Amino acid sequence: MTGMLPTTELALLRRLATEQAANRAPSLVAAVVRDGELVWSGARGFVDGTGGEQPDADTQYRLGSITKSLVAALVLRLRDEGRLELNDPVERHLPGTAFGATTIAQLLAHTGGLTAESPGSWWERSEGGDWSALQAGLTSGEVKHRPGRRFHYSNVGYGVLGELVARLRGTSWLAALRAEITGPLGMTRTSPHPEGRYAPGLAVHPFADVLLPEPSPDAGAMAPAGQLWSTVNDLARWTTFVGGHTGDVLHPDTVAEMREVAVVDDGDSWTAGYGLGFQLVRAGGRRLAGHTGSMPGFVSCSLIDPATSTGALAMANSTSGVAIVPLVLDLISIADDYEPSLPQEWRATSTDTRQLDLTGLWHWGPTPFHLRLLPEGGFNLAPAEGRGRASRFRPVGEDEWLGLDGYYAGETLRVVRDSDGRPQHLDLATFIFTRTPYDPAAPIPGGVDEKGWRP
Repeated sequence: MTGMLPTTELALLRRLATEQAANRAPSLVAAVVRDGELVWSGARGFVDGTGGEQPDADTQYRLGSITKSLVAALVLRLRDEGRLELNDPVERHLPGTAFGATTIAQLLAHTGGLTAESPGSWWERSEGGDWSALQAGLTSGEVKHRPGRRFHYSNVGYGVLGELVARLRGTSWLAALRAEITGPLGMTRTSPHPEGRYAPGLAVHPFADVLLPEPSPDAGAMAPAGQLWSTVNDLARWTTFVGGHTGDVLHPDTVAEMREVAVVDDGDSWTAGYGLGFQLVRAGGRRLAGHTGSMPGFVSCSLIDPATSTGALAMANSTSGVAIVPLVLDLISIADDYEPSLPQEWRATSTDTRQLDLTGLWHWGPTPFHLRLLPEGGFNLAPAEGRGRASRFRPVGEDEWLGLDGYYAGETLRVVRDSDGRPQHLDLATFIFTRTPYDPAAPIPGGVDEKGWRP
C-alpha cells in the first residue's frame, strides 16, 4: 500500500473515528484508493463491540448489495462473449417465468418492474430456498410495474440474474464468480460465508449502549442479491475495478458502459441513479459509481470518481445508524482536497502517423470542427469553438470509425478519399464534413448553390 501525507492520514482517521463514536458503530473500517492503488486504510472500534480484538484491513464484513455489482460483471462478461444480448428477454434463457418479457438490461438496472423482495419470509433473515422455490413464488402478481416504466429496486431481479449466470455457465454463480472475477482480481478473502478473521453482525439498541447479535443465514437463490463477505483489501481492488482498472476481467469500455446512466431519480436535477449493476451518485461536482450494501448487522459502501481515479470504501458491523454514504463521500473529498492529483506529464506517444492527413480543420456546413488524434489510436472530433456535438471515435476498419460517446455514440464515420488517396470528406451518419464550408466537390445533401458564397 502506498501512503499519503501524515496530515491527510490524520484527517481521514479523524473523520472515521468521529463516525464510529458519534453513531455508535461496534467497529468501522474504511479505505481510500487512487490510480488503482490502496493509499490509506483505517479502523476503529472492536469487532464484538465491547473490547478485545480490533479490526484491520483483512477482517471480513458482509457486503450486502455490493454483491449485485459483481454479479452484474458476470452478466456483462457473458454479453461480451456473445452468449447473450442485454435486450434478450428473460424467457430466452430462463423459460417458464411469469416475467419472461422483461429484459436482462432491465433486471440489471432495476427497471424490470419485479417486486423488491422475494415472496415469503424476509429473505435477509431467513434460510433461503433453491431456484425452483423462488420461481414458484414469483407469480404474475409479483410484477409490480410495467417493465421499463420506472426504477424499482429489486433484490429478486438479482436472484434471477444469478440463476441466469448459472444456466449459461453450467455451474453455480459462486463458482463462476471465483473463476472469473474474484480470483483474477486477487480478491482471495471474498467469500459467501465468513472465513478467518471476521466481524459478527450486530444491532445496537437505539436508546442504550447494548448489542444484539444478528443472524447471517445462507440466502439460497437470493444470495446473488447480498450474500458476499469481504475485506478492506479485497473491496479496494473491486473499487479500483469500478473506476476502470479492470485487468483482464472486463474491457474498460464495458465497465464504462456499466457506469452509464440507465435511470435516475425523479428530482429536477438528478443526484442518484443506476447503471448496469452500479449505483450512481452526483455530489460536490463529482459523478461517482459503485454500490451500497446493507444486511442485518452490516452496512457498506464503495464509490469511486472515474474522472479523478479517487475512491473510498467503508464497512461497519451495525444494522443501522452509520451514515455510510456521507462518510465515503467525505473520505474522497478529504483525499482530493489535502492531496489534489497532479495531471500526468505530457509526452509524445506512438500515434499512427498514417492518420495525420485526417487531422485539422473540417466543416459541417459552415461550422468549423477540429479533428485530433488520440493516444489510444482513435480521434476526437469537436467544434472548434464553444460547445456542440463532440465525440471520440475508434477505428473499426479501413477508413471506418465508430463513435464512442456524445451525440455520435454508436454511429459510423467513413473517410472518403479522392483519386489521389487524400481525405476528401467525412460521412458521419448522413452528415458530410468537408475541408472548406459547403465544399461543392463533396456530396453535400441538398447540393450547393452554383453561384456560391456572395456578399
